[in-house]
Amino acid sequence: MPAAPDSRADRLAVAVSEAGLDSLIVGDLVRPGDSGRDAIADLTWLTGFSGSSGLALLGEGLRLFVTDFRYAERAEGALPSGFELLIADRNLAETISRRLGGRVGFDPRATSVRERERISEAAPEGVELIPREGLVEPLRRVKDATEVAAIAAAAELTDQVYLELEEAGFAGRSEREVAIWAEGRMRELGASAPSFPPIVAAGPNGSLPHAEPGDRRVAAGDLVVVDMGAILDGYCSDCTRTYGCGPVGGAERETYDLVLSAQLAGLEALAPGAAGRDVDATARRLIDDAGQGRRFGHGLGHGVGIAVHEPPRLSQRSEDELLAGDVVTVEPGIYVPGEFGVRIEDLVFVAADGTRNLSGRPKQLIELD
Repeated sequence: MPAAPDSRADRLAVAVSEAGLDSLIVGDLVRPGDSGRDAIADLTWLTGFSGSSGLALLGEGLRLFVTDFRYAERAEGALPSGFELLIADRNLAETISRRLGGRVGFDPRATSVRERERISEAAPEGVELIPREGLVEPLRRVKDATEVAAIAAAAELTDQVYLELEEAGFAGRSEREVAIWAEGRMRELGASAPSFPPIVAAGPNGSLPHAEPGDRRVAAGDLVVVDMGAILDGYCSDCTRTYGCGPVGGAERETYDLVLSAQLAGLEALAPGAAGRDVDATARRLIDDAGQGRRFGHGLGHGVGIAVHEPPRLSQRSEDELLAGDVVTVEPGIYVPGEFGVRIEDLVFVAADGTRNLSGRPKQLIELD
């Protein structure tokens, strides 16, 4: 991933000061590398460091990064100019605590009780720890040109895997075999990892929005929901297509056409200033009017960036408004219990002067062998 520009640290330092803090700890203080995914993404956005062991301390005139011996060389190559690098001899939190002063913010979502105690015990006298969540997220949300290019490249890689799947078809393969092939192909094309474990759900398994690929072999007449994305240069993509394995029935095709109509309406509603709940309602209304509302039980979409799920949210409960620079998914679905499911998802950049769809594969129903 390209090194984070210095302006990110400068912008965050302003937010830290406006929050009444002298500094902010950025990173995962629960169990590095395993939890606190948003905190890890915050750290990567700020510093360019993508390892599983790192913390930053940032404030006015303060740029400090702590890691351990395993990641010292990686950190040296990733950190923007102006950051001081410390190598922890023991616990990262204890090491960074010695440099604290005044009012210090931390993300309570990514800080265990034990790590907070460690910081308090190791910090100089007079340090006040202040829980502050969500200072980095608003800055991370609006993507610059470099970030949009990285997401677009990840989406293009994913499109290539879909193209190859369309050429190969499903004949004789199980859901699990297709998912394993898709992940392997993403890596062969240059992805560091999938954005999430690929979903391949055939026939009745498609009625599960987050189905796990199993040993069921794709059968003639099945609808097959395929949801996957790649991580490339530190940024994620996310795309869903639903295919027919050979000709599908009338109910399946009718449902597909309805979901596609809703998806196109949702895409049309995207614009800076649009409320997330209104965009969701635009797509959802078509499904509700067709009497299928109870079978569309999730939100219309979400932001994508360093993490595959970021603000803003497009949902019935969303309080977000779209901003120029957002990258969001639009993914309505209908799930008929025990029979089939349909979901169609594109990844879209919201610009000041319009939108750019980053997902390039066709959306008409494709019936594969």
